[in-house]
Amino acid sequence: MTKSNPFEIAQKQLDDCAKILNLDPGVHEFLRHPRREFHVSIPVRMDDGSIKIFQGYRVQYNDALGPCKGGIRYHPDETIDTVRALAAWMTWKTSLLGLPLGGGKGGVICNPKELSTGEQERLCRGYVDMVWQNIGPERDVPAPDVYTTPQMMAWMMDEYSKLTGSNNFGCITGKPLCVGGSCGRSDATARGGMYALREAARELGIDLSRATIAIQGYGNAGSYAHSLAKELFGSKVVAVSDSKGGAFNPAGIEPAEASSIKAETCTVASIPDAKRISNEELLELNVDILIAAALENVITKENAGNIKAKIILELANGPTTPEADEILFNNKVHVIPDFLANAGGVTVSYFEMVQNIMRYCWSFEEVYQRLDERMTMAYQGVLAASRQYNINMRQAAYTVAVARVVDAMKTRGWV
Repeated sequence: MTKSNPFEIAQKQLDDCAKILNLDPGVHEFLRHPRREFHVSIPVRMDDGSIKIFQGYRVQYNDALGPCKGGIRYHPDETIDTVRALAAWMTWKTSLLGLPLGGGKGGVICNPKELSTGEQERLCRGYVDMVWQNIGPERDVPAPDVYTTPQMMAWMMDEYSKLTGSNNFGCITGKPLCVGGSCGRSDATARGGMYALREAARELGIDLSRATIAIQGYGNAGSYAHSLAKELFGSKVVAVSDSKGGAFNPAGIEPAEASSIKAETCTVASIPDAKRISNEELLELNVDILIAAALENVITKENAGNIKAKIILELANGPTTPEADEILFNNKVHVIPDFLANAGGVTVSYFEMVQNIMRYCWSFEEVYQRLDERMTMAYQGVLAASRQYNINMRQAAYTVAVARVVDAMKTRGWV
């Protein structure tokens, strides 16, 4: 099966929205492409003394609402179309949450697991050396993403500060607390998703304290979602998976056990007293809630009809194809779309920017309260649009987000 192009999917989703909003063709075409993108070659001296060239990207999709914002991914299979798609989704995400930010994304083709700590640092600093004139608090603020860490963000912030000649903590978010990071950033994506899930459960009349959950993907977002679902709601997670397979136990899987086994064996598939299942089987389990926290394009027209969950929470970017969306909507599966469900990360990153500007730190409680307010407001706005136009939640999220960006572009005189 040919792998779907994520940017073509992002464009198709926008095309559907353009019809609903009856967008002017010129405005629609403007929004189908990034405003600017950068392709860079990064020379890095390796530990053996050789020089290796890494290819990197930074896409600034749209900044009508404010400076661009978006993560940097390190992945051996990174492509410019993936970065373009993620920058587009970030544009709609920041708009949907009412943040004064645009959308951007970055990526470097590499496998950081094969790099030493020193090589990772030199690559991080080298990336900033190539793009620093086009990023910064007033232009474009990067953050961690796939295979990048708070430590890497600290190296990038330090390099930017050296190049600009002053401490500039606000140029990067997702940093460690000691250099301008924010409380609550580590679990922000999952926690924001839990707030949206709570609202959806209320809408559908589902008692989360009795609900069963399956989680595909056990990285940062998936593992935090596991622990928070139990901590906040008392829900029972019966299945978890990662790239090596999954585990299913109808009696429930404890977060501490799953994390411990993952640390010991590098996979949750080896959890004792659980049935080993595939990622594909996990998607089709008879559970109340499916949390998609792995990769893009895992829910397709081939398997969407077999999904039995009442709610799908998309913590990953782009896990559902447009064809699958239509099937799920017709089957009355309530999908909380990715750029709403996983918007907690960029929202707390925005909070980090604000705190850096203020030079004042908020407590965990303040961060969680503000995040809850933003996520609840965004969910209710999307739900209202879904009802108004009789469209699925992803289309509704697009109509809300795109309309705000278009309004800003028209007001600024761009179109």
